[in-house]
Amino acid sequence: MINRMRWRFTLAAMYAFLVVVAVVAVSVNVFNNYAVTDREDKTIDNILMEERRSPSVSDDDRPDMGEKDNNQKPDQPFMNLPDVESSYMTRFFTVRFDAEGKIESSKLDYVASISDTEAREYAIEVYKGDSARGYMKEYRFKKAKIDDKTIIVFLNVSREQQYTKSLRRLSILVALFSLAVVFTLIAIFSKRIIRPIEKNIMMQKQFITDASHELKTPLTSISTSLDVISMVHGEDEWTENIRNQTSRMSKLVNELVILSKLDEELPLPNKEQFSLSGAAWEIAGVYETQAKGQNKKWTVDIGEDISIFGEKAAIQQMLSVLIDNAIRYSDDEGEIRFSVYKKRGKVRIEVFNTCHFDTPPDTKRLFDRFYRPDNSRTTETGGTGIGLAIAKAVAETHGGTIEALCPSGKTMTIKVVI
Repeated sequence: MINRMRWRFTLAAMYAFLVVVAVVAVSVNVFNNYAVTDREDKTIDNILMEERRSPSVSDDDRPDMGEKDNNQKPDQPFMNLPDVESSYMTRFFTVRFDAEGKIESSKLDYVASISDTEAREYAIEVYKGDSARGYMKEYRFKKAKIDDKTIIVFLNVSREQQYTKSLRRLSILVALFSLAVVFTLIAIFSKRIIRPIEKNIMMQKQFITDASHELKTPLTSISTSLDVISMVHGEDEWTENIRNQTSRMSKLVNELVILSKLDEELPLPNKEQFSLSGAAWEIAGVYETQAKGQNKKWTVDIGEDISIFGEKAAIQQMLSVLIDNAIRYSDDEGEIRFSVYKKRGKVRIEVFNTCHFDTPPDTKRLFDRFYRPDNSRTTETGGTGIGLAIAKAVAETHGGTIEALCPSGKTMTIKVVI
């Protein structure tokens, strides 16, 4: 129980830290993407301002200078940016379209990594598309109108893309490293944090154990004295009431001891592989007579050759609690179904009974100690209010889950999955 509490605390802290780290990492990358894209678009806008001032000269009107060398650098760098150094590092090309959508000219003076043919292919694809801005491979583009012509600017942003990818990878690595460090620290310090709680729980367990042993002696004395009184004076309603209450108190003490043991770190040290089918049939045989004696419709469906790893006595105690609970709280001449089967590699145990609740109970609280949903579950039924808590502890100790379903208040189904 203490280890479960410690790990739950650790996981809760890690989940909170993961959310914070994720929010920070995502925010940094989103802000960086926004800032980089904004800077790229401003650079493109400056290029467009220069292009608007430049005369439009078609490729056919250019003087014949021989075959164009796309790797040839321009005589002067592009100097239209506020930052002079950035102007020297800016690499771009432009393509103009006339009013009819035909390429009028292309300028590759400030780029060396693309041919004229490739530039025109990129431009045609962008021209036919619907987006005025976007990315195409390592280029950021913008499509703009100048008079009746269309100009498309392609800005090389390979450095920015590499920087963005590096920042993204670094964010992930830092986040993972931070999670590992924080997990280690929390795992170490959680022992110190849980220690006071562990001490209180151990004191409670010790109190329950000591109180249970101390109560057994007077209960045994009362029971013995009651037998003597019955032999001398005979049975009457008072002796019967004392006997019933003594029996109930003895049962409550025993259940408290069992529940306390199930809360220990190693509650069931003698686990082994055993036949659940056989164990279930043994319990079903015990309660069949009781159910039929109360005119209940009793149905049993237990699969063959079902085995699990656990403690047979504890599992049988859980089955006894569930079936006894169904018999006690089912309506008169109601129906009870006990099923054990295997599905998708997991063992499933179901106990169904008809019932009558004016309002459906809070099924999540049915497994709380001493919880009673309404007046139909009172001490008159003979229950102690701890049985289902023991069933839950046994199921969880075997690595399983337990839940109760009572959607309409007319039927109750308790399911155990191991």
